[in-house]
Amino acid sequence: MTTKTLRAADLDMFTGSETFYRHALNRKVVFTEGAHHVAEAGGAFWLLDQIALIQPYDARISAEEFQVWTLTVRPDRTATLVCEDGNHGIVFSKEIAFTDFPLDTITLWFANNTIYLPSEH
Repeated sequence: MTTKTLRAADLDMFTGSETFYRHALNRKVVFTEGAHHVAEAGGAFWLLDQIALIQPYDARISAEEFQVWTLTVRPDRTATLVCEDGNHGIVFSKEIAFTDFPLDTITLWFANNTIYLPSEH
């Protein structure tokens, strides 16, 4: 079992990205150093997969040039993943039956085929 070392305070250090990682399955999508840190330290590559893999298959989502993805984890370890249009309009929502993601909430942005932390904008 891998220990999740992600802390919310760690995310503040990401203010830009010099390195981009290409998503393994949707090769059009890349993610930044901050998003990679979330996935690695939080055991959440599945979260990047959720964002990257739906892009070519859901016209409502792909129509949004700018997307705000928020994962909210409840005390019972269930969660909701929501995609908004940047103006608080919900485009997509999915219930997650179980997650061991270590934070109560995380927000990632998606634009120009890139997944990144808001602080990296």
